[in-house]
Amino acid sequence: MSGVVIPADRPVRSAPPELHSGDALSQAEFHQRYLRDDRELPIELVDGIVYMASPVGRQHARYQVNLGHLLGHYEAFTEGVAATADGTVILDSRNEVRPDGALIVLPEFGGQTTLASGEFTKGPPEWVAEIAHSSISIDLHRKKTAYQRAGVHEYFVLSVADQTVHWFNFRARRPITADEFGVMRSRVFPGLWIDVPALLNHRARPMIQTLEAGLASPEHKEFVDRLAVTRKKTR
Repeated sequence: MSGVVIPADRPVRSAPPELHSGDALSQAEFHQRYLRDDRELPIELVDGIVYMASPVGRQHARYQVNLGHLLGHYEAFTEGVAATADGTVILDSRNEVRPDGALIVLPEFGGQTTLASGEFTKGPPEWVAEIAHSSISIDLHRKKTAYQRAGVHEYFVLSVADQTVHWFNFRARRPITADEFGVMRSRVFPGLWIDVPALLNHRARPMIQTLEAGLASPEHKEFVDRLAVTRKKTR
């Protein structure tokens, strides 16, 4: 029987160790190890620390679908803007996250993200959303700080446990509050109007009706026109 002889001076490469919650890593090392990890687990690096996501409950999953529907609808009527859900975002050298939802201005329209390895978002999305349950302490503290420091403009957090929504405008350094009808309006993406009571109660029709009112607003038209002008300048 023949075998393969490995020269004594040739180092034997071992597979990188599995990722574990609490590991302290750089983004580059985390990314390399994550790509080789064959476990189908959502894992994030926040401020240099590895976090394993908890199992996703039905409430969380339903909110993610509803929010994704809103963001996809906004994208459909806003050329130059793309919506993503649960996609890898390489924020910086200490953060690689998977937000539940995001809106980005495409690079050719003046946005601040690029693509790494042709598939991963690199840089801060303009708008980020997280649906928080067991992760509420992370989402409203360590992750919030990381997003703000990286250059995210607005940050939306839906807390499943206490049925509240937190929407931060980092550029203005103040929160976005609801009007008397419970509607919140983005300052970064004009026309992105979210009916918070409808979202919390999974009422899809009023959610879409409110968003469509925002899409029909003069502010949204002005925003789309501004994006189109930016694209012409970059061609």
